[in-house]
Amino acid sequence: MPPSAIVLGAGMVGVSVALHLRRRGYDVVLADRQAPGLGASFGNGGLIQREAVYPHPFPRAMAEILRIAKNQSIDAVYHPLALPGFVSPLLRYWWHSEPARYLDAVQAYSRLIVTSLDEHLACARGTEAMPLLRPIGWMRLFGDQRRLDAAVAQAEVARRDYDVNFAVLDGRALAAAEPHLLAERVGAIHWTDPVSVSDPHALTLAYAGQFAAAGGSIVLGDAATLQRTGSGWRVQGADGPIDAAEVVIALGVAAGEVTQRFGYAPPLFGKRGYHMHYGLRGNAVLNRPILDTDSGFLLAPMRAGIRLTTGAEFARVDAAPTPVQLDRAEPVARGLLPLAERVDDAPWMGIRPCTPDMLPIIGPLPGQPGAWCAFGHAHQGFTLGPTTGRLLAEMMTGDQPFTDPRPYRAERF
Repeated sequence: MPPSAIVLGAGMVGVSVALHLRRRGYDVVLADRQAPGLGASFGNGGLIQREAVYPHPFPRAMAEILRIAKNQSIDAVYHPLALPGFVSPLLRYWWHSEPARYLDAVQAYSRLIVTSLDEHLACARGTEAMPLLRPIGWMRLFGDQRRLDAAVAQAEVARRDYDVNFAVLDGRALAAAEPHLLAERVGAIHWTDPVSVSDPHALTLAYAGQFAAAGGSIVLGDAATLQRTGSGWRVQGADGPIDAAEVVIALGVAAGEVTQRFGYAPPLFGKRGYHMHYGLRGNAVLNRPILDTDSGFLLAPMRAGIRLTTGAEFARVDAAPTPVQLDRAEPVARGLLPLAERVDDAPWMGIRPCTPDMLPIIGPLPGQPGAWCAFGHAHQGFTLGPTTGRLLAEMMTGDQPFTDPRPYRAERF
């Protein structure tokens, strides 16, 4: 009989794992409590970020920490009553962001990121997914020349060490590239390698469709029912129990709720994010995604309109949505681009699953033969889904992994 696996979680990571396993001959069931792509994969900036070789570190400068502590910014907000639950993971996050330790994280993180575009193209090329991928990159806008100069210097290092490509635009070139900007900026960095996705949800669905066309099964199921059955695993689906020899836990921030039942409690924490779509007034256009460094939000042209995405919100998992960042960002965004009315009835919210050392957890679940981890990708689950799918499938089938998987092992926590 062919090897079999249940993949729990149908976001970009879970769908990609399921697709890679199916292509390697596994009998795979992809199970989630909702349809594919409706979690954090739904509400991102739609970027496959080949340039993102530097994970987001915890700020080290006291001025930056004090700015965030005021809780008045657009890029980071927090619920005061939730802070006690974040003390331990954030202290570990701060510790791992020390320059020498952060450099180690960059080395491991970049080995995944540099493959991300190729792995997405390997999934999308020749399929209905390909038209969703727009090779237009994205631009980071700067209102201060010193900040732009510092960012260019770091970009030069990324180009030298990780083959990242970019162009620097002064204010005049930026205005020519995006003629409908309403506010002046001193310049921008145009990251030219990344691909912008016109509909992130549609891309996840396209990969899920490939999985189903290859003979994989997509079902509704409850990960909380996961249990061992002899040498295998079982989870309850909407139409009855599902059994397989192996299981992959790709549940994002909820993964820890499942793994702790089997003796593993990773220090995951969530960064909540929001988005809203807008029309544009008159004949205005936005040619590519732009991130305004001074304000900390992203504007991206998508099928549904111009998507405004926020930074990070730290809140209890069960806390009601509080899209204060959108309320703060919207008037600034309207001063940057001629936005029309909101398109969506309500803001969308999702949770990014983060680890203190900024690296995902990919590999065997400690002490549980036949169980595997694929979660903790923070801001880059959409970017790293196919890369993670390939790496984990190679590990599960005994093939030579394309990169050393040890930096991502679960045992490090």
